Amino acid sequence: MDSPIRELLRSPYFLRLWLVGAFANAMRWLELLASGLFAWEVTHSAFAVTVVVALRQIPQLLFGAFAGAISEAVNRKLIFMLALVIPAVISTLLATLAVTGHLEVWHVALGNLVSGTMWSTEMSTRRRMVGEVAGPHRIVNAIALDSVTSAATRAVGPLLGGIAFEWLGMKGAYTLTALVQFAGAFAIAGLAHTQLTRRLDLVRIPHDIAEGLRFAWTRPTILLVFGVTIVTNAFAFAYSGLVAPLGQGEFHVSPALVGLLAAGEPLGALLGGALIAAGIVRMDRRLAFAGGAALFMVALILMALSPFYWLAFALLVIGGFGTAGFGNMQSTLMLTEAPPEMRSRLMGVVTVCIGTGPLGQLAAGALSDGLGTRGAVVVMAVAGLVLTGGMVLALRRKPAPPAS
Repeated sequence: MDSPIRELLRSPYFLRLWLVGAFANAMRWLELLASGLFAWEVTHSAFAVTVVVALRQIPQLLFGAFAGAISEAVNRKLIFMLALVIPAVISTLLATLAVTGHLEVWHVALGNLVSGTMWSTEMSTRRRMVGEVAGPHRIVNAIALDSVTSAATRAVGPLLGGIAFEWLGMKGAYTLTALVQFAGAFAIAGLAHTQLTRRLDLVRIPHDIAEGLRFAWTRPTILLVFGVTIVTNAFAFAYSGLVAPLGQGEFHVSPALVGLLAAGEPLGALLGGALIAAGIVRMDRRLAFAGGAALFMVALILMALSPFYWLAFALLVIGGFGTAGFGNMQSTLMLTEAPPEMRSRLMGVVTVCIGTGPLGQLAAGALSDGLGTRGAVVVMAVAGLVLTGGMVLALRRKPAPPAS
């Protein structure tokens, strides 16, 4: 009998969605690191770097819930294609400015904002399409595979970003991302995807979101997902906005090694996610989710205190095993706890929770002016660890509802 993963990969539509998502995500992370390196090279300001990086992700906070509600009524394939084509056009424009010698930090910041707006549809469109194509009986395996792949792209993307920035400059980095995203849109154009939709009523969107939140209030597991997602992104993943200052300002390494440092946590997440997807590691889903986030924060504290680059890299890899549990269970818990008619809007709310990350990046950038880059990471991670523990204690008395 075939394993569930092999069965999934034999589905041409799942394979296409999976591969396009993988390549597109790798290019997003490539651009994120390259834009941070460019901002650091031009300004030597940690705060400026965090602003440029945060603008790529803040649309998730602003538009994620609306994207989730809209994707229940609008063709998700069309939304996904636009999320590839528009960033590809932006990358083309930025590459052209770099070739002509006119590229400035504000151009990159604005490009990050526009591309990030399209990225805000990822959870409620492509990730939901993955679950739909896989089918109810394979949804856990499909999300596990997609989460492992997401971790891989978060590792490969920064590695490529550091190398591309060092060898090819911004023009080469953005030319590469434009070509890959245009190719992805072409591949998705031939995807056959059907979905149940309802009439788009813009006036009802706030009501639909509120209805989803009322349902979530009755489910402690969903509340746990919302709360820990906010804390982990705002206080732990805030370090990602400081990778360039950490690598070049604290450890004094090349852009390529900055890319390797950025790849440390996702590399650990890839290894840990593979163990989960293969069924080698099994544990309570809520424990894996919240405990994984806590492990990541402890690793960040130790990384920031590390005197050596390679020790810091190793600690980030260890922290990645924590984010494997966190990332795998984030989507799995939502898709298994929520009824089908509410999944997109609740996944949209998860996108909003993820979108708090840029606020944390900005806070970390501001703290770094007074505490230094290392001190900012420590303060943010300690605060996140305390908040995570508080939420687990507050919600553990509420039993999870029985599986339907």
